[in-house]
Amino acid sequence: MTVAETVQVARATGEVFTRRWVVEVILDLTGYTADRDLGAVRLVEPSCGSGAFLAVIVERLINSARHRGTALSELHDAIRAYDLLPEHVETCRALSCALLVEAGMPRDAALEMACSWVRQADFLRPAAGTVLDLDTDEVGGPDDQAADIVVGNPPYIRYDDLPDAVASLYRRTWLTMTGRGDIYVGFYERSLGMLVPGGKVGFICADRWMRNSYGAQLRALVSGRYAMDHVWTMHDVDAFETKVSAYPAITVLSNSPQGTVLVADTTEEFTEATARALAKAATDPEWVEFSEVGVQAHRLPSWFEGGELWPTGSPARLALIKHLNESFPPLHDEATGTRVSIGIASGADKVYVTKNPSAAEADRMLPLAMRRDLMSGSFDWQGNYLVNPWGDDGKLVALEDYPQMAAYLSHDPALRARFVAKKDPSSWYRTIDKVQPGVTDRPKLLIQDMKTTIHPVLDPGGHYPHHNLYFVTSDGWDIEVLGGLLLSRVAQAFIEAYCVRMRGGTLRFQAQYLKRIRVPRLDEVDETTQAALRAAFRSRNVAAATTAACEAYGIDMHDYELTEEVPAT
Repeated sequence: MTVAETVQVARATGEVFTRRWVVEVILDLTGYTADRDLGAVRLVEPSCGSGAFLAVIVERLINSARHRGTALSELHDAIRAYDLLPEHVETCRALSCALLVEAGMPRDAALEMACSWVRQADFLRPAAGTVLDLDTDEVGGPDDQAADIVVGNPPYIRYDDLPDAVASLYRRTWLTMTGRGDIYVGFYERSLGMLVPGGKVGFICADRWMRNSYGAQLRALVSGRYAMDHVWTMHDVDAFETKVSAYPAITVLSNSPQGTVLVADTTEEFTEATARALAKAATDPEWVEFSEVGVQAHRLPSWFEGGELWPTGSPARLALIKHLNESFPPLHDEATGTRVSIGIASGADKVYVTKNPSAAEADRMLPLAMRRDLMSGSFDWQGNYLVNPWGDDGKLVALEDYPQMAAYLSHDPALRARFVAKKDPSSWYRTIDKVQPGVTDRPKLLIQDMKTTIHPVLDPGGHYPHHNLYFVTSDGWDIEVLGGLLLSRVAQAFIEAYCVRMRGGTLRFQAQYLKRIRVPRLDEVDETTQAALRAAFRSRNVAAATTAACEAYGIDMHDYELTEEVPAT
């Protein structure tokens, strides 16, 4: 590993310039305003880039000093801004120097001040130290000092894009950097750790850590030791000088007990003027709701706990999710014997999946439910089979007992070339996943991944799901009543809140999101409501399913934005 390798990765990712009004709003929300004595506030910017944040920070600091009659020479410790790239450090020093000179400071003193403020360092390095030497492996980290405020737009670099040694060092140092994530997770952890009591972190940053597995440790850290103050989702807002697919959000966190949280859900019509008005409204502790073109905002009484996925959406939807999470059990629940699972991955569908019912012995041909079987809204089997090498005991059958299947599978040499075959040549004919005993004959709800709306379809039994289908079985629920609940806009709201939305509005209906859906307690749903849910499911009537579901949950659909039209399934 060399420092030059890390610098090369940073340069290759490019720089995203934050618009000035976004910077202004974040500084307002963190309390870095010129009416305060900012000379007594220690502010840190962990990745200053070309100075989008720093320029506004220095302007506010100078104005604050001027209003109080504080000499500019006394501001050496007010700012620490870091960047890995030397060209960014030089740019930000020149920018700071120019602003100080314009404010009346002699150039030599201004340059000394700027060099004190802006330092070349790798923010995720564990040790404060020397300026980077690009010809060695010696890399300095930032000053290990406390901060009142940390603000910025941390860099977006996937762990996989880092040199191995650098990624390993970061992961050892910052325990939240797990899975296949992004280094901004580490920026959150270090920034939070620098805060004095009552201190704040304000970032414009991708919000994927709230809804991906790699963010679990960071979510647990925040909910366990810090407070979420603001979450402004800004996926469609023109927050940067160039178009990027960053899924940004403004988040403000503090080193304080959790209190109320201002959540804002914005659209592309969210403007600078509206953002400033919302930031001003947020200073009123009695303020609860804010609704203007481009934004809906609400003050929640608290935030979500633990390392589980955190939802997103409008304030009304977040209130719905929070209420249901606190009041009802999850869909995937051992108490009712209800399970969410995924279908079988064969590892070689061209071989294992066939429409020839005579490809192998009859008891080796397993009717397979696939995505196209669900297109009409009712289960319409297209005649696909899985050539099944698994016995009812969950073990591979002996090929000598099934010569027809053995001949069929042996015909394609690709099966023996697979990783699983090379790992254990004696089981070269296995599928990637096992066929689970007892699934085929059970009634089940089949749910297709990657759709805009939830689309549960009943397989009354007799088919095994393919891997592009998730399925729900239950020992306790009438499966059609459960289908009515999952057809409703309440279930849709859970998926929209928790899943990572793809371009074009497509949602991922994966097990991790389906399991988040909350359902009423089985013994508390009366027969009339059950009949209404069953009828709505059979007729594919989303509106009727939603009405009956709201009755089952004991909620008013008008309170939680559940009345809008949803495309028919």
